[in-house]
Amino acid sequence: MTYWEFKGRELVNCTCEYGCNCQFNALPDKGHCHATASIQIDEGHHGETRLDGLRIAALFKWPGPIHLGHGEALIFVDERADEKQREALLKIATGQDTDPFATVFAVFAGTLETVHEPVITPIQFEVDVDGRRGKMSIPGYVEVTGEPIRNPVTGAESRAQICLPDGFEYTVADIGSASSKTTGGPMDIDIQSKYAQFAHLHLSTHGVVRA
Repeated sequence: MTYWEFKGRELVNCTCEYGCNCQFNALPDKGHCHATASIQIDEGHHGETRLDGLRIAALFKWPGPIHLGHGEALIFVDERADEKQREALLKIATGQDTDPFATVFAVFAGTLETVHEPVITPIQFEVDVDGRRGKMSIPGYVEVTGEPIRNPVTGAESRAQICLPDGFEYTVADIGSASSKTTGGPMDIDIQSKYAQFAHLHLSTHGVVRA
């Protein structure tokens, strides 16, 4: 097994209301889960292959709770990656070279029934974790916009965090609101102003790297 590790930032949007029941070992509030995920790798490696500055993204759909499986996924890999980097990113994103259930990638991998052919493409992505803002665009496939939750009366920005000391994705995530809509491709996702998490990631073959 090749050791990998990276530090980065993510924006995840799903169909749950703010909070996302999955973060609390509860069932999804819509009965199903549709989600988009975008990751900027600021620095990292897979073996001797550097991954600094590269991006990955994905679409997910589960007809019921994630742990019951029958999921569908489409993975996007940054077109700037060379052949070795693409192979490395796909191994990480599909839960390979990872201890069992050690990361969100490995957990999701065991729940997927349909995995579409990965797409090598430009991924336009920017995210400000502390500001709870982000945008991701893959032309011809999906558009995602994230922003802070706002007070419904005053419009003021509201800040909340989820802390998971033993989590398999992050330790602390800032919670916001996001919308995602597919514009083509094999999967149809339409999420409007639902749960979004903005998080700094530090992951490796063995799971979340904790200070």
